[in-house]
Amino acid sequence: MLKQSITILGSTGSVGQNALDLLEASDEFELFAISANRNIDLLLQQCRKFNPKIAVLAEESLADSFQALLKQSDCDTELKIGPSALVEVAADSRAKTIIAAIVGAAGLNSTMAAAKSGKKILLANKEALVMSGDLFMQAASVSGSTIIPIDSEHNAVFQCLPYTSSGLNKDQFKHVEKLVLTASGGPFLDLPIPRLDSVTPEMACAHPTWQMGRKISVDSATMMNKGLELIEAYHLFGLEASNLGVLIHPQSVVHAFVHFVDGSVLAQLAVPDMRIPIAYGLAYPRRLKTGVQHLNLVETGKLEFREADEDQFPCFRLGRMAMQAGGAAPILLNAANEVAVDAFLKGSISFPKIPEIIEEVITKTPCESPSTLAIIQDIDIRAKELANQLIYKDC
Repeated sequence: MLKQSITILGSTGSVGQNALDLLEASDEFELFAISANRNIDLLLQQCRKFNPKIAVLAEESLADSFQALLKQSDCDTELKIGPSALVEVAADSRAKTIIAAIVGAAGLNSTMAAAKSGKKILLANKEALVMSGDLFMQAASVSGSTIIPIDSEHNAVFQCLPYTSSGLNKDQFKHVEKLVLTASGGPFLDLPIPRLDSVTPEMACAHPTWQMGRKISVDSATMMNKGLELIEAYHLFGLEASNLGVLIHPQSVVHAFVHFVDGSVLAQLAVPDMRIPIAYGLAYPRRLKTGVQHLNLVETGKLEFREADEDQFPCFRLGRMAMQAGGAAPILLNAANEVAVDAFLKGSISFPKIPEIIEEVITKTPCESPSTLAIIQDIDIRAKELANQLIYKDC
C-alpha cells in the first residue's frame, strides 16, 4: 500500500500531538514535515522519534539553539526557519495531506498556501476561516483541495453527511435545514456572573471534559470558541447564519446535530477525544482504530442540553454578531480576542474584561471590505494594536 504523506503544521500543540499518536499506531502514513513556534524541546523529541524530512521552527530567535540540538540527535531532519518556511512547507508537493493545527492568525498564511496547492487539508485552524473564509474556500475550490474539518463539532457534522469522494461538497446539504453545534459551557457554566471577577487563568484552563492548550481553554471558558466555530461553520457548510445554532451540552458526548428537511435529526456521539475526528479525516471515508475508549451511555447517564446564556457568555454573543455582520467583523473579533486572552493569561486584565476589550475594538476600528489577504492582515494588525492600547493605556 502506498503510504499517505503527512505534514503537521503545529505538531507541538494538542491537535498535533494527537495526530502523531495516530500516525505512530498505523502503518498507512509517513510523516513528511512538522512545525512548532517556540517549543523546541518537544519539537526535538518529535524529530528524534519520527525522523520527518523537514522540521520548521517559526521563531527565528531560537534557530541557532535548535540547530545545535538537532545536529546532536540521530535524525536526518532538515531544519527550516521562519514564517516563510511554514508557507513553503505547506505548499510542498511531496506531502499530499496537511493537518493545519497552528493556533490563531499565525496559521493563516500557511493554511492558505495549502488551500492553493490542491492538497487534502485536515482543518483545525479555525482562524483561517474566521479571518479569510470566502478567500480560503475560493482558493480551495480553484485548486481542487479537499477540505475535511477536524474540529470536533464540524467533523461531527461532516460525519452525519452523505459520503462524497471530494470531502465537503455543496450537494451534501441539499436536504439539510439546520446545523447545531454543541458546547460544554466550560468550567464557569453555572458560576454566578459577579464571581467571574475572581476567575484566574488556572481556573479558566481547567476544562471539565477536554484537554486543550491554554488559549483554546480560555476560549472555551468564555465560549468565544463557539462564536468562532459558528463563523467557521458558516463558511464551511454554506448555510445561512439563521440556520446555524448552538446548544450547551455539559457532558460533551453529542458533538453536533444535523436537522434535515423531513424532520429527521442525525447526531454524532463519542467520548471527548480529538483522536476520533483526526482519524476520520486521515482515513476518510474509512475508519481507523484509535485506541479511544468507546462510549458507554449507561455509564454516562443523563445527557443535558440548554440554550446558551449570552449574559453569562458575552463573547459568544459577540461571535454570533460578527458572523451575522460579516465583512471585517470576524477579523476584528479574532484579533482582539487573541490579544485579550493573552493579556488575561499574563494577569494583565480580569476575565470579564476580555469581552469588553473585544467589543470596543470592533466598535472603534474602521475597516474596508477584506477582499485580499493583504487587507485582512492589515485589519488584523490594526485591531491588535488597538486592543493592546486599550489594555495597557495606563502603563
